[in-house]
Amino acid sequence: MKKPGKSGASQGAGGARALKTRIKKKSGLKNSSRRWLERHLNDPYVHRSKAEGYRSRAAFKLIEIDDKHKLLKPGQRVIDLGAAPGGWLQVAAARVKSPEDAPTVVGIDYLGVDPVPGSTILEMDFLDEGAPARLMEALGGAPDLVLSDMAAPTTGHRRTDHIRTMHLCEVAADFAISVLKPGGHFLAKTFQGGTEGGLLDLLKRNFRTVHHVKPPASRDESVELYILAKDFKGKPDGDDQSTE
Repeated sequence: MKKPGKSGASQGAGGARALKTRIKKKSGLKNSSRRWLERHLNDPYVHRSKAEGYRSRAAFKLIEIDDKHKLLKPGQRVIDLGAAPGGWLQVAAARVKSPEDAPTVVGIDYLGVDPVPGSTILEMDFLDEGAPARLMEALGGAPDLVLSDMAAPTTGHRRTDHIRTMHLCEVAADFAISVLKPGGHFLAKTFQGGTEGGLLDLLKRNFRTVHHVKPPASRDESVELYILAKDFKGKPDGDDQSTE
């Protein structure tokens, strides 16, 4: 298996041969499930993730965003919120050259995550009261970058799913603002339909640039976007920046 490392966005998914796997209609699956499975099996990013040793196709979202925006640099400290199954940890650890004996990348998820060389993984819910302190203790210093690919389990009701995931994005933003080094960055999953005004205002007050990005690895039909806030200004002492 190829060791995960830097992979250029210019490759796109072109390295994988075109496959056209079809699931028989008599398979017993619902039509929607059958279509999802066919799309997954034929997804070139799925094939690339397996070929290049990444835990999931989501790794290429971070690769493509980083290739364009240059977020990850050797020697940085990074926190990854909602780290399962570990694809973003793999990319971050490789690109910041995190030492295996003293990791500078820390991930957290309530789901179990198999060990990723160069990272420390906490199996707990980021929404737990003690999670932020545990993350900072494990990292051993202020992060240069806070990542969040968190999304609430889907209910099938689009508006409800949007609200729940936006809550996670808001909590992640509050955390990032409270812990980032000046000049640090924040990248988090959101949904099309726009980041809520209060959160957008919060980020614009605290970072020099804020905008939405949609990497090529994010499926065209997906409503997900990422909010990228760059160059943290630093939190003034005693200034309450909460969205509440």
